[in-house]
Amino acid sequence: MNERNGPVVAGVDGSDSALRAVRAAAREAGWRRCPLRIVHAFIWPLMHVDTGASEAVPQGGLRHDAERVLELAAAAATDETPGLEIATELVTGAPAPVLLREAREAALVVLGDRGLGGFSGLLLGSVAVQVTAHSTTPVLVVRGRTDPTGPVLVGCDGSAGANPAVEAAFREAARRGADLVAVKAWRESPGLAATQLYDAESARKEELEVLQDALDACRGRHPEVRVRAEVISGRAGQELVRLSEQAQLVVVGARGRGGFTGLLLGSVSQQLLHHAACPVLVARA
Repeated sequence: MNERNGPVVAGVDGSDSALRAVRAAAREAGWRRCPLRIVHAFIWPLMHVDTGASEAVPQGGLRHDAERVLELAAAAATDETPGLEIATELVTGAPAPVLLREAREAALVVLGDRGLGGFSGLLLGSVAVQVTAHSTTPVLVVRGRTDPTGPVLVGCDGSAGANPAVEAAFREAARRGADLVAVKAWRESPGLAATQLYDAESARKEELEVLQDALDACRGRHPEVRVRAEVISGRAGQELVRLSEQAQLVVVGARGRGGFTGLLLGSVSQQLLHHAACPVLVARA
């Protein structure tokens, strides 16, 4: 599966979360050897608010503040990855629609998990929710520990919907020089376990074979990546959240086995976006 061309796009709003996302976006652009495009959605003109300077504050105004957000973000990106080609743009519109338009021409969209003005009780900002749910481009949500240490972690359930996540995880592990840990969650059926015909160890081996088959398609394209396959007992979302504490990145598909067609983001992906201890990459076909 070929990776999309285009820049890495980072959305910024002046928050600390957005600056962490810009630094991660700069690393991603450096690894991909592509430009970084930093975008700030400027909603005030749509609301007919005066955005310019005034006689009292000639260097002030909302537009000046927005341009300053972009300047600080570009400086953070340059500091993270010197020599990177960086473009900044102030785009009129609400954040989620602006970023979804930007995503059409992007290789990757990078967002912070929270923005300015977020309610403290919310675990994930509304912009991140909307963009990850509707983007046709892979989205990286930067949360938790952002130091690039530990393995890349990928969840795989054996469905066709997991293939983009497995492919993306191999690429990310190769870029980072990291190991890849592929996990398939397996829940033993209490009803089957009570029967004499049920062999738990054989069932686990079958689950491991399904996982290995999903990995084999990518091993040949990324022979440099060391891979460990694990079948673990428990719920996929909970186990991946737990394992994310030791990972530098967790990769999931937008949808998994048994998902309802009307849902744009699977329950496992949603759990990780809200609770993972490291950045989360949502991959799509």
